[in-house]
Amino acid sequence: MKRYAIYGKGGIGKSTLTCALSAALAQMGHRVLQIGCDPKADSTASLLGGQALTPVAEYLRTHEEPPCLEDIMLQGFGGVYCVESGGPTPGVGCAGRGILMTLHLLDELRVVERLQPDYILYDVLGDVVCGGFAAPIREHYADEVLVVTSGEKMSLFAANNIVQAVRHFSGEDYASMGGVILNRRNIPNELELVSEFVQTAQVDLLGIVPRDNHIPQYEQLNQTVIQGDPQLPVSQAILEIARKLQ
Repeated sequence: MKRYAIYGKGGIGKSTLTCALSAALAQMGHRVLQIGCDPKADSTASLLGGQALTPVAEYLRTHEEPPCLEDIMLQGFGGVYCVESGGPTPGVGCAGRGILMTLHLLDELRVVERLQPDYILYDVLGDVVCGGFAAPIREHYADEVLVVTSGEKMSLFAANNIVQAVRHFSGEDYASMGGVILNRRNIPNELELVSEFVQTAQVDLLGIVPRDNHIPQYEQLNQTVIQGDPQLPVSQAILEIARKLQ
């Protein structure tokens, strides 16, 4: 089993890419579990085709009895198992605590033993790497961290912060850096800027996802491009990244 936590600046396309990677790995015949670690609980939407999934935090707020696995998990495209942590009412409580509760609940439900996934992908909120949002890094839930970035200054700034945070924990046998994925925005000299960053940070560039209008088109249909058309160049780029994760 391989476990990846996917980080990056908010709005950089983590959820879109995570769903596509989950779909790609499932198409290759693997059992995949994707855990959305965002209070918005929208990480798995493109895999579920419009199905309503109850986030863990919402279930715990509205029920006195603990959930069964079927209460908080659905299977989406390719058989991918989907779970969303959710979070507190906006402006109330700590969103990071929702992630911790979810991870501990999945442990109590023996999810890994029951599902026996080949891959677990954590889609983690934005570039926040403190408290609960760092749980996949520092609580032995993930083996490697993948960082999604563009060539934009603030995106690279966030990517660098994440790389440094991972290295801070690396001496304690926690998750290590798995590499960087360039999600192109087509700014000037974008490839050169990201290449310079990965060289300076001494991390691997796992792949480049081209900017493609098919991605939002299929998202409107609650699909990934892997489901919509696996022969598209953007789909092939994502499939190549997924092959590197095997």
